[in-house]
Amino acid sequence: MKCAKCDRPECYQGKDCFGIAQSSKKAFESDSDSLRISKVATSIESDGYMKWCRVYEVVEFAKRMGYRKIGIAFCVGMMAEAKALQEILESYGFEVASVCCKNGGIMKEELSFKKIKPERKEAICNSIGQAMLLNREKTDLNLIVGLCVGHDIVFTRYSEAPVTTVVVKDRVLAHNPVGALYSGYYKRNVFGR
Repeated sequence: MKCAKCDRPECYQGKDCFGIAQSSKKAFESDSDSLRISKVATSIESDGYMKWCRVYEVVEFAKRMGYRKIGIAFCVGMMAEAKALQEILESYGFEVASVCCKNGGIMKEELSFKKIKPERKEAICNSIGQAMLLNREKTDLNLIVGLCVGHDIVFTRYSEAPVTTVVVKDRVLAHNPVGALYSGYYKRNVFGR
């Protein structure tokens, strides 16, 4: 299976290259929550195609799903972005709970985590704590804003509400990780290609 290397994606027109259509269709039909989420996502794709930015898609998705309370799990380095997102969501009438990655104040040495700078005090990124706090708030949908690779995985694993990502953190490429896929410099000097 190497779909990313396909030069004729006939699946776009309905071709079932792997014989998975019937079993996945049955899975959708037996999981009403996934079916509903996918149906709303498809309506967002159709109505907002090439018109709506990711943040507005989240607003529309949450409205169409009937969600009232939205959680934001954010990196402390993206506090300004999390605040702006919270204010936008609140302006649309959503109740918003936001929680920083450094919640709980657990020091890295307590869990034998590597520090960025060994000489300073550093709290862990507590993605489990973020999920626990948003679970306690009984959020309908949780949004990731810049959690580190791995921390986002743990957060998603522990979140009781569905999760989507609004911002992927990439400090080197101005939070645009796809830039590395287009950059000749990265291909030559980082990826060795």
